[in-house]
Amino acid sequence: MAPPTPRRPPPPLVLLLLWVTGQAAPVAGLGLDPESELQIERRSVPAECPRAVRPGDFVRYHYVGTLRDGRRFDASYDRDSTFNVFVGKGQLIAGMDQALVGMCVNERRFVTIPPKLAYGSEGVAGVIPPNSVLHFDVLLVDIWNSEDQVQIHTYFKPPSCPRTVQVSDFVRYHYNGTFLDGTLFDSSHNRMKTYDTYVGIGWLIPGMDKGLLGMCVGEKRVITVPPFLAYGEDGDGKDIPGQASLVFDVVLLDLHNPKDSISIENQVVPESCERRSQSGDFLRYHYNGTLLDGTLFDSSYSRNRTFDTYIGQGYVIPGMDEGLLGVCIGERRRIVVPPHLGYGEEGRGNIPGSAVLVFDVHVIDFHNPSDSVSVTSRYRPPDCSVLSKKGDFLKYHYNASLLDGTLLDSTWNLGKTYNIVLGFGQVVLGMDMGLREMCVGEKRTVIIPPHLGYGEAGVAGEVPGSAVLVFDIELLELVAGLPEGYMFVWNGEVSPNLFEEIDKDGDGNVLLEEFSEYIHAQVATGKGKLAPGFDAEMIVKNMFTNQDRNGDGKVTAEEFKLKDQETKHDEL
Repeated sequence: MAPPTPRRPPPPLVLLLLWVTGQAAPVAGLGLDPESELQIERRSVPAECPRAVRPGDFVRYHYVGTLRDGRRFDASYDRDSTFNVFVGKGQLIAGMDQALVGMCVNERRFVTIPPKLAYGSEGVAGVIPPNSVLHFDVLLVDIWNSEDQVQIHTYFKPPSCPRTVQVSDFVRYHYNGTFLDGTLFDSSHNRMKTYDTYVGIGWLIPGMDKGLLGMCVGEKRVITVPPFLAYGEDGDGKDIPGQASLVFDVVLLDLHNPKDSISIENQVVPESCERRSQSGDFLRYHYNGTLLDGTLFDSSYSRNRTFDTYIGQGYVIPGMDEGLLGVCIGERRRIVVPPHLGYGEEGRGNIPGSAVLVFDVHVIDFHNPSDSVSVTSRYRPPDCSVLSKKGDFLKYHYNASLLDGTLLDSTWNLGKTYNIVLGFGQVVLGMDMGLREMCVGEKRTVIIPPHLGYGEAGVAGEVPGSAVLVFDIELLELVAGLPEGYMFVWNGEVSPNLFEEIDKDGDGNVLLEEFSEYIHAQVATGKGKLAPGFDAEMIVKNMFTNQDRNGDGKVTAEEFKLKDQETKHDEL
């Protein structure tokens, strides 16, 4: 029989191919005479069938064609290519046109076509004998229609979606690319690298350009693209055949626009903010650094150490240089940095190229190299006339903390005062400055920048490097020091026979023991005074050494001189 279309039959081989491209229709003709009726057996039907073949659809399918005796006359598998054709437009033998209708992707049908719906009494010379019943084993792999559009199915959307993909945005996403039958043709996951591209400016196939619009970071969607919005009749020349529908299972990881600047979200701002950071300040802060999808790439907390840097001077990426301006001590803020203000197209370490970065920052402290000691008196007693000065011996209590309130040390907790001689380098320079001109009973807060404290190194295990220190101080006792340059002074007139008084045995030589006994006796009776806060024995020994000019262990009358008798001397 001739094909049911009133057109001139194509050459035999072409006809054969046309027959072989069939689609399964509803089960029909079971139990009927195969010589006269079409028979369809639905051998394998997928659990889900979102779409079935209709007349006018374009299909791609595999088949094996055999005669009644089992001889194989054709198979698409032999050509390693599906048969691609429109259904219901006379491009197939009538039996296949009918058999394919209603078929699902991945459905397998056994189709028996009588001669009158195949090649009739003519057959195909050398291939199909006249009046042959044809048997086709058909597997449908693709369906589409010229009226199809991109199909989008979102199966996960994050609760928060502050921004969606727009035309000209740059996105980073992972995908699995499959055909309609589920065959994988590509996957960014397998390459362990996102696909990075602009959207809506022709860098992608038209279907993906459209399918990505409106997505949120973290969203997952399936985008089904018909071939005329993908790679068309020719495919991509490698993995994607011509006329193939494509299915992309996409998760969006990142999104920005080249026009973006940083964004700042203030999460916690202290009620009291006496000072905000400026360009040139040195900051200490903790941070968690993540990508837009929440992937952690770095954290100062994991190192148990703040990140310390100058801001506004190019020591950090431009986005952070800008994002850290205007912060308060103790403030927590989120800084979102687009890649052109971060690590750009190349990325760095475990930061991918073109990645938007999210920094959750907690500012611990900051200072400026021009800062001096800040002194705030919180209480001064009514009688505050005697003020501390260099050389005075001080006893005081303190609490030492960081600017964020972290307690470092406390003499109150130890139950004993801290005792120093002011101006002799027994404390850090900032503390020395902060204790000047203080009276007994006064309470003050002294803030010390690191260059006047413990510097960049800090104190291992106690004070972090580059830390601003806060001391809450109460002065409990002040013993006036001696005039500058003196370690011992007389409280009255000096005996004109001083050497003889010291040289008790009258041998004309004063030994250290005689000298020490005499000085301590003068101090005990109030006639003399040693510099407070120092080791008395060390002072006396130094005084003796200064008098023993020839270093023979004894002082003679010729060597012995009072301070006002020499041009430069420290004792007597």
